[in-house]
Amino acid sequence: MDSQFDGTEQTELPYQVRIENFEGPLDLLLHLIKKNEINIYDIPIAMIAQQYLGYIDAMKDLNLNVAGEFLVMAATLLQIKSKMLLPVDETAEDEEDGPDPREELVRRLLEYKTFKEAARQLDTQERMWREIYSRQPVPEEETAESDEALLDNIGLFDLVDALQGILNRNPGKKLLEIIPDNLTVRDRMNVILEALEEQESIAFEALFESSCHRMVIIVTFLALLELIRLRTIRVYQAEGFGPILLSRAFSLVPDPAELDDSEWR
Repeated sequence: MDSQFDGTEQTELPYQVRIENFEGPLDLLLHLIKKNEINIYDIPIAMIAQQYLGYIDAMKDLNLNVAGEFLVMAATLLQIKSKMLLPVDETAEDEEDGPDPREELVRRLLEYKTFKEAARQLDTQERMWREIYSRQPVPEEETAESDEALLDNIGLFDLVDALQGILNRNPGKKLLEIIPDNLTVRDRMNVILEALEEQESIAFEALFESSCHRMVIIVTFLALLELIRLRTIRVYQAEGFGPILLSRAFSLVPDPAELDDSEWR
């Protein structure tokens, strides 16, 4: 399966982000169903399987550590696809049709979606309680603005989609531009934090405006994921289909220089 990021030279990165720290294979399937506006009860397995494998290739290109669960789900999708391609047994015309090969997958998706929405509601409630007991009341207008900023509607695969658009707009300069030897995830983390010191929030695309080189873009993306994992950076949309924004999650943030070097290799 060809990667979604074909046409770019591959360079080995010493740092990997573990996907399971963010989202799993069921999250990716739900993302594809939402993105393609598909009826969850009537999933076109052939199309979803092809896109799913494309995302796995893309995540490997980004040096994201794809867990075994993603590969198991890929095998499951291919198995369902093969079952659906089997010819109908003409000798069983008078018998009821057998179970839909997609039935178990749909059940798992619906169950996972229910638990995920419940967890999101509990997380929102926890934040409300934390704000109530941790700071003084604020004016009504400021509260409304804060509630808007707490929208948690961005996932890892939304960011991968956004990054793909950036890479597609910057296909060149991969051989002509000299990359500094000290380009590291830690350095790019500091760049992101420094940008957020100057303004309350910044657009996702603004992180990549200073360079068109693929390696800088990818290392910056990995740095963003690490800051999200450390709960230092929040990623959100202020409105539906609006630009992806970044802001600091807390007023005090950990210093990347104080972290163990093993986290960065």
